[in-house]
Amino acid sequence: MQGAAAAARSILTRLHEVMAARSHAQAKLNQVVEIIGDALDSEVCSVYLLREGMLELFATRGLNQSAVHVTRLGVGEGLTGTIAANIETLNLDEAATHPEFQYRPETGEEKFHSFAGVPIVRRERAIGVLTVQHVEPRRYEDVELEALQTVAMVLAELIHNAGLVDEEELGQRTGAQSGQQVIAGLGLVKGLGLGKAVFHQPRVHIEQTMADDIEAERQRVYLAFDKMREQIEQMANQADFGTGGEHEEVLETYKMFAYDEGWSRRINEAIDSGLTAEAAIERVQQRTRQRMREISDPLLADRMHDLEDLSNRLLRIVSGQLGTAASMGLQGDTVLIAKNLGPAELLEYDKRRLKGVVLEEGSLTAHVVIVARAMGVPVIGRVRNVRGLVREGDTVLVDGDAASVTLRPAQGVLDSFETRLAARKQRLAEYAKLRDVEPFTRDGERIEVMMNAGLRDDVAMLGVTGADGIGLYRTEFQFLVSAQLPQRDRQTRLYRDVLEAAGDKRVIFRTVDIGGDKSLPYLSSDTSREDENPAMGWRALRLALERGGLMKSQARALLEAAAGRELNVMFPMVSEPWEFDEAQAVFQHQLDFLRKQRRKLPSAIRYGVMLEVPSLAETLDMLLPRVSFISIGTNDLTQFLFAADRANPALAERYDWLSPAILRFLKRVVVTCSGWPVHLGVCGEMGGRRLEALALIGLGIRRLSITPAAVGPIKALARQVDSREIAEAMNGWLANPPPSLRASLQAWAEERGIEVE
Repeated sequence: MQGAAAAARSILTRLHEVMAARSHAQAKLNQVVEIIGDALDSEVCSVYLLREGMLELFATRGLNQSAVHVTRLGVGEGLTGTIAANIETLNLDEAATHPEFQYRPETGEEKFHSFAGVPIVRRERAIGVLTVQHVEPRRYEDVELEALQTVAMVLAELIHNAGLVDEEELGQRTGAQSGQQVIAGLGLVKGLGLGKAVFHQPRVHIEQTMADDIEAERQRVYLAFDKMREQIEQMANQADFGTGGEHEEVLETYKMFAYDEGWSRRINEAIDSGLTAEAAIERVQQRTRQRMREISDPLLADRMHDLEDLSNRLLRIVSGQLGTAASMGLQGDTVLIAKNLGPAELLEYDKRRLKGVVLEEGSLTAHVVIVARAMGVPVIGRVRNVRGLVREGDTVLVDGDAASVTLRPAQGVLDSFETRLAARKQRLAEYAKLRDVEPFTRDGERIEVMMNAGLRDDVAMLGVTGADGIGLYRTEFQFLVSAQLPQRDRQTRLYRDVLEAAGDKRVIFRTVDIGGDKSLPYLSSDTSREDENPAMGWRALRLALERGGLMKSQARALLEAAAGRELNVMFPMVSEPWEFDEAQAVFQHQLDFLRKQRRKLPSAIRYGVMLEVPSLAETLDMLLPRVSFISIGTNDLTQFLFAADRANPALAERYDWLSPAILRFLKRVVVTCSGWPVHLGVCGEMGGRRLEALALIGLGIRRLSITPAAVGPIKALARQVDSREIAEAMNGWLANPPPSLRASLQAWAEERGIEVE
């Protein structure tokens, strides 16, 4: 047989003539199967189209003509239905041996043994199937399949233009892009969101597949490759990479594909067959997707994903459809749809209009989740094929609490969701009235309610919520959204802006907690040391002390930013007192340097630690004389106490913050710290939940640092509680734990009219 490109070009030329003729659609399809059959020397060639939810035999050469418009298969039924359902190619030397084979006697196909079929795809959905068959058992050659796939790609456009498939009906019958659909995912950030679907990277819809001038299309691809390679080189040069590390492997893989002659040659061959530049790239990309389905090696599969990403980049360049939805601006309440997102990309969006994010991938430890949580945007991840199930402008409900996404909700569902949103807004309005109210318990105990922050704009929430200050400013956010290590002057400007915006309210800066699950491409560990459990690996203070330049730079930036003000510095993941001593020594060294330079210094410096590694609790007597404050980080502490990775969905909800193990541990810390002039608080999600906060007050905790959204509810709670009464109840439960301490605490609160939901 002639080459795939030549065979495809011959078929496409004849198809173009047929479809341009004035004959009716059925006559055109009848000619199409004859043309393909002749060119591929095939005894049978058939076209099935999706009509009313079924694959209907529309035209055939070789099968019984009486079966046309009679033989129908469901999507997923038989070989043809399997091809449509999986959007994959089948190539069988003996069709009957395939487990999905179904015999249809009206077709007269019993004498044909070999079978090959390819999906006819338009806008990522199968609208039909093109098949060929032979009497003699044989597998079709690669060149034959490639020609068939190329023809199917063009046939999709021709079928659409001829009106053979009603795509609106297709969406209704298949459930894709029409009618309510509820999809479960992985809850990454809690909350409710309602808006219109917008794709982070708008789809490149290929409307013209057949080239008018092959050489012009080839030149367009050459120019696009040049621009793409230039972008890859810029990516490498923008970051201060150093040597070694996973980031270099990723970039090297990108560069390998970008300069791969085999990839560009395959695209050129597709152009030779008569395709436009866009169609040629998509054609090769379809082949890549098919190979990805067949790959079991996860490392190789990742590399194929890299090629997929580069193909998308090349397609956007050649089509001129550059940029993301952020560059065009959001026009109203929006739910962002994406395969995945980086933290910097998310920050490009107007958070006043961004109501939710739905990702096909995503994980609990992804950087974008950290930023989204700070922005107050609910996020659902692991929503498989969401980009194929939703279209731009569809109404989408994001329920981060239930980890579900509702596409195109029915009116009743939409009304119910809007009622929930309205109720939430009403509650927020009630809490806003407490902005200037100091949260004293009924027996006169002042509860200090502080908020967590990590973005420059977060500081404005101090005035909105009436929080007592910022109990945790996550300095690593600036590192997570940067392409390279932030220079000291940039850090200084940020910290100064935060302090000025906070006014006379206290800000506690936590030094960078990066590494482990918050890995940075420009700051990686020795490649010989891989963390099997990143949460307990080379991260936070361990990383900062080992990378002395990082710690020194941040220490200088904080000291300079706080000139004339009080500076509060907190070190994360301290395991033993000597780590605190080393970290404080770095600051003292920088302080001495600034003093010699006669620079203005902070009016006071208060040092503290996060107690999140259980070992530190065993040496608190050694540490208490050296620190001004301790903040218990309940998120990490819980996973370390229970040896349960909170990034693992199977374990994330398994261990209860109100279990005796956690509460007894916290009570022991409270007792150990009593009598010392050290402020003790809790920082983490536990303090932001009303029932858990009630327990913490009962343990003797008087300072909570929580998300801004939780400040109002916790203030309201504190004013309902008698701290002595709850302390007595907690002591009894800890001494003799009930079957469910959570249930007992809930019942205790309900008896006293304390709202804990």
